[in-house]
Amino acid sequence: MQRRFIDYLIISFKGLAMGASDVIPGVSGGTIAFISGIYEELIQSIDKINIDILKVWKKSGFKVAWETINGNFLISLFTGITISILSLAKVIKWLLFNEPILLWSFFFGLVLSSIIFIAKQINNWNITIIVAISITSVLSYLITLAEPFASPESSIYLLFCGFIAIIAMILPGVSGAFILLILGAYQIAIDTITNLIEGISKGDFNLFKEAFFNFLLLAIGAMIGLKVFSKILNWMFQNKKNITLAILTGFMIGSLNKIWPWKKTLTWRIDSHNERIPFLEKSISPFSFEGENQMLFAIILMILGFLTIFILERLGPKK
Repeated sequence: MQRRFIDYLIISFKGLAMGASDVIPGVSGGTIAFISGIYEELIQSIDKINIDILKVWKKSGFKVAWETINGNFLISLFTGITISILSLAKVIKWLLFNEPILLWSFFFGLVLSSIIFIAKQINNWNITIIVAISITSVLSYLITLAEPFASPESSIYLLFCGFIAIIAMILPGVSGAFILLILGAYQIAIDTITNLIEGISKGDFNLFKEAFFNFLLLAIGAMIGLKVFSKILNWMFQNKKNITLAILTGFMIGSLNKIWPWKKTLTWRIDSHNERIPFLEKSISPFSFEGENQMLFAIILMILGFLTIFILERLGPKK
C-alpha cells in the first residue's frame, strides 16, 4: 500500500487516540482502531512479526523485511500511542488523586457507550449469545468484588499484568487500562510512567531506576502476551465473531461495578512510598457518600463520556 507523508501523519493521530484510550480505563485501543478503520491492518501487521522475518531480512535485506511487516505503518501508529501515553499519564494521576468522582464518572460513561458499540456488532442474536453475555456479566461482576490476588508491586505480578492487559491492543472491547484496574495494578502503571518522566527530567537516577524496572516488566509481559494472544484472538474474531463480541459485552457490563464513581473504602494498603491507598472498595449510592457527591458534575461527565464514543463512531469510516 503506497502512502504519502500526510497518510502516516493521520495514522499517528489515530495512534494518539489509541494511546489516550489505553491510559483511560474505559475505551479499548482496539475499539479505536476498529472505529477508525485500521484494525485489520494492525492485526495483520502484528501477525507478520515473527522469527520468519529474520529469514526475509537475511535473504532479501532490511528494506524488504521492513515492508513485509508494514514497518512504516507500525512505527507511525506506535509513535502516536507512545506520545499520548507519556503526555496523559501525569494528568490522569493528578485527577485520580484530586477529582476521583469526576474522573470515574467520565470513565463510566465511556464504558456504557462502549458496551452499546460492541453489542451492536453482534449480527445474530440467539440464546447462545444471551447466555454468553449473562454468564460473563456475572463472572466479571464477581471479579470486581474480589481482592487483588497479589501485590501489584510484585515483579511476577507486573509481568502477568502486562501479559493480560495487552489484549486491548488486539481486540476491540476490552481496555488494557481497565484490566490493570481490575487486577489492582492501574495506579502503579500510571505511577511508573510519571516517575519515569520525572526521573529523566529531574536527573533522579533512583526514581528512574525503579520506574524503568517496573516499566520493563510490564513491557516484557505485554510483548509475550501480544504474540501468544494475537493469533488466537484474531482467529476468534474472524471465525467466531458473534460469540467473541458477546463475551466482551458481558465482561464490560459486569465490570461497571469497578468504575462506579461513588465508593466506600473497606480496607487500605501501604505502598512502597508509605502512602495509604485504597485496597478493597465497594460501590455505594451517591446519596450515601460521605462528603460532597458532586452529583451534577458527575452526571454531566458521564454524558460527555458516553457521547465521546458515539461521536467517534459517527466519525469513523462506514464499513
